[in-house]
Amino acid sequence: MNIMTNEYFVYILTNEFNTTLYVGVTNDLLRRITEHQSDAISGFTKKYRLHKLVYFELTSDISEAIFREKQLKAGSRKKKIDLVNSVNPEWKDLSLDL
Repeated sequence: MNIMTNEYFVYILTNEFNTTLYVGVTNDLLRRITEHQSDAISGFTKKYRLHKLVYFELTSDISEAIFREKQLKAGSRKKKIDLVNSVNPEWKDLSLDL
């Protein structure tokens, strides 16, 4: 029996200097990060070279993921920085371990 599980990721990207932040949501983190890193999609992340994954969280509920993405986007820059610091204080590129 093949049981399909749904996974949704809310993630934060930054640039080489950790100066610009981007919050996104996806159902395939590896694919989406690869798209960002290869500049395959025009827009904010390409313009500001946001290629470094510094935070992500996982949920099985798409509504919850979208709610969380909106919550993070609406939050202050300080709250995003504090969130990253709480799990990735060195701001390592987590995509290297995907």
